[in-house]
Amino acid sequence: MQPLDQVQGWLSRVETLETQVTQLIGDGTEEVEKKCLGGCCPRHCRTRYKLGKRVARKLKEMDILMSQRPSDVVAERLPSPRLGERPSEAPVGMNSRIGKVWSSLHQEQVGIIGLYGLGGVGKTTLLTQINNAFTKRTHDFDFVIWATVSKTVNLENIQDDIWKKIGFCDDKWKSKSRDEKATSIWRVLSEKRFVLLLDDLWERLDLSDVGVPFQNKKNKIVFTTRSEEVCAQMEADKKIKVECLTWTESWELFRMKLGEDTLDFHPEIPELAQAVAQECCGLPLVQTTMGRAIAGKKTPQERKYAIKCMGDKVFPLLKYSYNCLPTEVSRSCFLYCSLYPEDYMMSKASLINRWICEGFLDEFDDMEGAENQGYNIIGTLIHACLLEETLIDYKVKLHDVIRDMALWIACETGKEQDKFLVQAGSTLTEAPEVARWMGQKRISLMDNQIEKLTGSPNCPNLSTLFLENNSLNMITDSFFRFMPNLRVLDLSMNAMTELPQGISNLVSLQYL
Repeated sequence: MQPLDQVQGWLSRVETLETQVTQLIGDGTEEVEKKCLGGCCPRHCRTRYKLGKRVARKLKEMDILMSQRPSDVVAERLPSPRLGERPSEAPVGMNSRIGKVWSSLHQEQVGIIGLYGLGGVGKTTLLTQINNAFTKRTHDFDFVIWATVSKTVNLENIQDDIWKKIGFCDDKWKSKSRDEKATSIWRVLSEKRFVLLLDDLWERLDLSDVGVPFQNKKNKIVFTTRSEEVCAQMEADKKIKVECLTWTESWELFRMKLGEDTLDFHPEIPELAQAVAQECCGLPLVQTTMGRAIAGKKTPQERKYAIKCMGDKVFPLLKYSYNCLPTEVSRSCFLYCSLYPEDYMMSKASLINRWICEGFLDEFDDMEGAENQGYNIIGTLIHACLLEETLIDYKVKLHDVIRDMALWIACETGKEQDKFLVQAGSTLTEAPEVARWMGQKRISLMDNQIEKLTGSPNCPNLSTLFLENNSLNMITDSFFRFMPNLRVLDLSMNAMTELPQGISNLVSLQYL
């Protein structure tokens, strides 16, 4: 709460009067001490008379001020803290969905709301619109908190997101244990009204482990998931299925992404475009990706090629965007992003450095030219909706459906088939068996709990090995014996105190 303006003004006048009275009392005390005739009479009668008049005026001013004292409403609720408005495009087909969730948020008997549906159907977009609606509408919540959960739950990351949102940034926070963090969050949120928006739950999340008080239905929790079962596990008071777009909505979105110029270029194109839009199954992510990918294709032949390239499932549809990338280099760079865990925010500079060391960026002979080529490729991938910008402008990420599609391409189709082994963020405590390493070109085991690497995997073609953020404390000297073409090796964020001598066998190493 904060005082009303008139109350604050009254308090200011009181403070001014108090200062004047304090000065008056000091003057009076000094005057009383100045006496003559043995201390019986004032030394300066005229001064004493003026002092009396000043006292009378101040008493009158005090009476007036007391009569003006506010006696009804004296304070108002502080405006909600400025919410972080999340990046979002025009919400085609979202208005009815937003209204349904918004009305549920104001039902007293509803505390937990589950939004479930297919990958790419628009659950995250809907949750984003709900978050942004709080920035435009009046509400009684102290906090609106956004946290991304993802397939492999990291409770401390969720706790950090919540702690930052409720306004604390103390240095001691990082050193606290997970239980201590939960206690701190519980203590603050128990005295507040809040909305917690959780994106991408794959399994039940124990809110008490995070530190979120959830017994009071005046607080609201909204989460997205692909599974209706998770809604039951989370004991959702209300579950809302996020349906695919209707044909009208789907066509409107597709037209928007395609552009009217393309549609009007040839009389056959609208019919072919409708066929493409129908194949997108009403999934907004697919509509957006496909629409943008073929926006520049203006001939019926190009559009017919688009229809031919699409099958009945989402990944073949998404793969068309991959196929439409302008160069083989940009396709290789895109698949490289799938080596990182889900929802991982990739540093643009780090990505480009690795691409350079892999030999992807060889258009120019100098480092500056290669870096510029890398940033151009990142821009190409963003415009093709295959990479997403984040709130941190030097980082990018893959949407989870796009990442799944990239892994599908890298592991199951095309010339890279069976050459990617990606188990990033899979809670592994041991490395995959040595036999699985043979023939692989790129391996990512980052974000696990692997403690040691033994044996001598025979990997003559291996070019990339990500072991970042494990619990590695030992790698045998013989481990790198048969990796003559390894160019990029990431061992960062591990417990090792020294490198194995066998690392000298990596004669092609460019990035360590």
